[in-house]
Amino acid sequence: MSNFTEADLPVSIDHEQMVTLGDGTTIRFETNGEAKDIYVGDSFTANTQLFPGNDFFVEAGGKTFKVTAEFEDVVTVSAA
Repeated sequence: MSNFTEADLPVSIDHEQMVTLGDGTTIRFETNGEAKDIYVGDSFTANTQLFPGNDFFVEAGGKTFKVTAEFEDVVTVSAA
C-alpha cells in the first residue's frame, strides 16, 4: 500500500493508497459501487460515503483537509 504524507498535498489516491497527516491521522477509502467509503484514522467503519463531486472535511492537528470523491476510482486530499 502506497503512503503519502501531508507534504504531498494535494494528492489523488486510489483505493490501495492512503495519506498520513502531520499528526498521524490517516485518510483512505474503499470503493462501494459509484460511491467512495472514506475512513479516517484506524476506523473499521466508514466515516462518510461520498459520491463523485462531493467533499468531506477532516479536522486534524489544528488544520482542515478536504477529501473530494472523483469520477475516476480516486479521491483527492487537499488542504482546505
